[in-house]
Amino acid sequence: MALALAEAARGLGRTAPNPPVGCVLVRGGEVVGRGFHPRAGDPHAEVFALREAGERARGATAYVTLEPCSHFGRTPPCADALVAAGVGRVVVAALDPNPQVAGRGLARLRGAGIPVTVGVGGAEALRQQAGFRSLVTRGRPWVVYKYAVTLDGKVAAAGEGRGAVTSGPAWARVMRWRDEADAIAVGIGTVLADDPRLTTRGVEGGRDPRPVIFDPRARTPLTAQALRPGTLLVTAPDADTRPLEKRGAEVLRVTDLRDALHELGRRNVATLLLEGGPTLASALFAADLIDEVRALVAPKLLGAGLSPLSGPVRGMAEAALLHDPCAELLGPDVLVTGLLHDIPRLGAEGANGCLPES
Repeated sequence: MALALAEAARGLGRTAPNPPVGCVLVRGGEVVGRGFHPRAGDPHAEVFALREAGERARGATAYVTLEPCSHFGRTPPCADALVAAGVGRVVVAALDPNPQVAGRGLARLRGAGIPVTVGVGGAEALRQQAGFRSLVTRGRPWVVYKYAVTLDGKVAAAGEGRGAVTSGPAWARVMRWRDEADAIAVGIGTVLADDPRLTTRGVEGGRDPRPVIFDPRARTPLTAQALRPGTLLVTAPDADTRPLEKRGAEVLRVTDLRDALHELGRRNVATLLLEGGPTLASALFAADLIDEVRALVAPKLLGAGLSPLSGPVRGMAEAALLHDPCAELLGPDVLVTGLLHDIPRLGAEGANGCLPES
């Protein structure tokens, strides 16, 4: 399953509204086929693995990171393909959260007499599929707040702009996160102060996430580096966006942040990497719209400066607690990650994202 998860990771940031999925076929202790889902409309991971295995798929064990689909969409059902290939066993990491699909793929396999094991590598698969699961069950992207701070909790000195806080290894990790995200968001304050490019650099085979600028009054300069064809501009309903639209921006006119995230979901943004400054992050945090935190902490002391979050004073008893926290060294820096919301498992209501035709 670890190999299957590694295969699935190759599709991160490229498959929405579909999930990243990997499949590995093993027969006689030997890997005979492997595959991943590269993008919506292309064959699914199981199909690529079965093609590579050929006749060696008969009697093999299939390790799949997500329940094989059981419906006809742009591609035929993967459960049927596994049955037709004569696999001897299927090991699944996680069930499909789409209520129109969940459990049906497993039922198809078991109905054909194929033993099925569920839950191997489940925690890792849920993390990998967080964006897809959020899109399907909530109709909005999984929001990841990434920030870098000094040891005393400052993102920058007041009035200085956003200089480098962390080291090269941390920067490289952030570039990988950008490559794996569907979109990257900043607020207008960050655009005016730093003019960020919001691109992926230094990643072999990398691609740029779609830029999202939260700019209620449409103040983004026409020369902004993040402004390019396809940039999503989140504005108030009455903002004059005509000059920005001529530069290729797609305008999302919204009344609040929750509405904004649902508009992003309608545009197949499954994972949103939030790299904006304290204003946007604080607003999303206050609205309970941040799902995951990735904090990079540098061994530096700044003293006076800007904090990553601001807002009404909370008592320690009201502090938001991160679930499943983890710490990792990246060169001299420390990466601390955790969840503010649980990753959706099975949808209880209608799907909003990866519908059967996707």
